[in-house]
Amino acid sequence: MTASGFTRSQDLHDFLVAYGRAHPEDLLDVAEPLADSQDVAAMVWRMAAGGRHEMLRFRDIQGIPHEVVTNMFACRRRVARILGTGRRHLHREFQARAGDLLDPVDVGEGPVLDRVVGTDGIDLRDFPMLTHFETDRAPYITSGIIVAEDEDGVGNLSYHRAMVHSPTAFATSLHSRGDLWRLMKAAEARGEPLRVAMVLGGHPLFMLAASARVPMAVDERQVAGGLFGAPLEVVRSPKYGIKVPATTDFLFEGVIEPGVHVEEGPFGEFTGYSSDRSTNNLFRVEVMASRRAPILADIVGGNSAEHLNLSRIPRESEMAQKLKARFPEVVAVHYPNSGSHFHCYVQVRPLRVGQARQVMLALLGWDPYLKTVVAVDDDVDITDDSEVLWALAAHFQPAEDLFVVGGLPGSPLDPSSSLEGTTSRLALDATRGPDFAGTRIGFSQESLDRAANLLSIHAAPSLR
Repeated sequence: MTASGFTRSQDLHDFLVAYGRAHPEDLLDVAEPLADSQDVAAMVWRMAAGGRHEMLRFRDIQGIPHEVVTNMFACRRRVARILGTGRRHLHREFQARAGDLLDPVDVGEGPVLDRVVGTDGIDLRDFPMLTHFETDRAPYITSGIIVAEDEDGVGNLSYHRAMVHSPTAFATSLHSRGDLWRLMKAAEARGEPLRVAMVLGGHPLFMLAASARVPMAVDERQVAGGLFGAPLEVVRSPKYGIKVPATTDFLFEGVIEPGVHVEEGPFGEFTGYSSDRSTNNLFRVEVMASRRAPILADIVGGNSAEHLNLSRIPRESEMAQKLKARFPEVVAVHYPNSGSHFHCYVQVRPLRVGQARQVMLALLGWDPYLKTVVAVDDDVDITDDSEVLWALAAHFQPAEDLFVVGGLPGSPLDPSSSLEGTTSRLALDATRGPDFAGTRIGFSQESLDRAANLLSIHAAPSLR
């Protein structure tokens, strides 16, 4: 199946049908009833421990009247397939498509507006939400993409967790203090609340676009068009006319009130810890809408592969492009799951002494989330933690090959950061260097081919 097969329609429902037909082995359809919505995340964790990352479709979860789809982004090979490329070229393909900005097209009507309910008919306590971890304060929306527009109509997409605060309001966090935070502050300066629409669901490429790292002047809805290779099809939200995807499943429209703060959290974050660090914002819902027979698209929180990949693929792609443009000796970049968003491995082919350090310094300066960067030679597999640790063991001298920079802004969700969110950053040069004496062991290709043939004959029963 080519990329066009998965992007011919921008509807998540159509995507699931197309992907299931093309790769039935990569979509696990669970018909058995689940007694607790927490079982969804528990199943993802159990699968990951066994090296499994299939997309999951749940038909029967106690208390959830809708079909639930999750784990869509847990496998990079799957994301690459959707983009019509191989995993090796994922960064390049994402950046190329994301950079081809296409304005959204207003199609007038769409499934998301099939059912519209005004304030008098809203009771968010009835909306089905999943509890992901035992430590979460409440059931949470994890896949909510908030759409906001500035005074010129330039849009912003960003993910924000949300729990029910009252029948007509969500408690949410703008903890990234990114573009949505700046839009809220601008509205506050005008003496106004910020008008927003939160959507749930949508094609995975729209969801990926919401994680894109772009300047504030760039509308992520244009990025979604680039990823699709066609303009994002949008409709106007019922009250404020905000342009939202026509085929998304749920819509909540209202305002974020800058001066109002409510309790929110703790919530299982990407650090692997339950976090109660929050901006404690109130999202007052004035309109709800949904399509008929909606699907509840979920993102598994915590330090799941899905949560990390959804943010990391755009971040890695941006870093790889910037580094390779500035430093031709850079071969590849990888943010390992083991490091949450705080570690990065960079594969280099240094031509001069100090080049690896220069590359690491650039990474630490460009990405405020990073705390540790390890540079390795181009024969070290940076997608394998054990290979990187081997390079540190064999090539690295602590007295000579590291440097630390302190007092820099980091992630406010980092439990080890200061209350102001500052961290220190570490660079480890595990390249061999010009004076390194040693030859890496290896085998002839003929011997490796014969060994592979023998193993195919004598494979363990569980691997056949």
